[in-house]
Amino acid sequence: MKVIAINGSPRKKWNTHILLEKALEGAKEAGAETELFNLYDINFKGCTSCFACKLKGITISKCAMKDELEPILQKICECDALILGSPIYFNSVTGEIRSFLERLLFPYSSYELKPSTFGKKIKTAFIYTMNVPFFALPLIGYNKIFKFFKKRLKHVFGHSETLLSTSTYQFDDYNKYAMTIINGKSRLKRREKVFPKDCERAFKLGKKFCS
Repeated sequence: MKVIAINGSPRKKWNTHILLEKALEGAKEAGAETELFNLYDINFKGCTSCFACKLKGITISKCAMKDELEPILQKICECDALILGSPIYFNSVTGEIRSFLERLLFPYSSYELKPSTFGKKIKTAFIYTMNVPFFALPLIGYNKIFKFFKKRLKHVFGHSETLLSTSTYQFDDYNKYAMTIINGKSRLKRREKVFPKDCERAFKLGKKFCS
């Protein structure tokens, strides 16, 4: 099997990136070939509304735009599982992964209420990391975000799962930042106690995808 992970966070070796790496470690243990791409290292744009993927009488294999994202989209066409990751920035996923999803999902979505044109089913998952606590998710509408992307991924690829990591540890030194509503010591304790469990869940997710 081939498993691809897409990191929508600008911060390497931090929460989102770590969880994606753990998921790929699980996939590797199950015998899969894995590859991780950092979107912030790639020069690309979101959908430009060219509608090349909606012309009559053609079968589109992927987004028609030519840039550094093109070979990655091609690899996704050939993979068996896709794992996405993004922190929540300003009440949504990052701009980079939103632009990526426009390019990934729109070509296979129809304006004629037809099934996905992707051509096969693959397993997908979306890993989200966020500053807010778990109990607050329905209160601030985050669950709607997770539900929306799960629905879109499932429609295009036939399968989708969600993994949440909440109340994440964001900085090595909270005293440097104007964030008095957040207790840095409490977050550090949570990172030491809870984040390893999140990593374990990500590892099991990757391994399960290849079982």
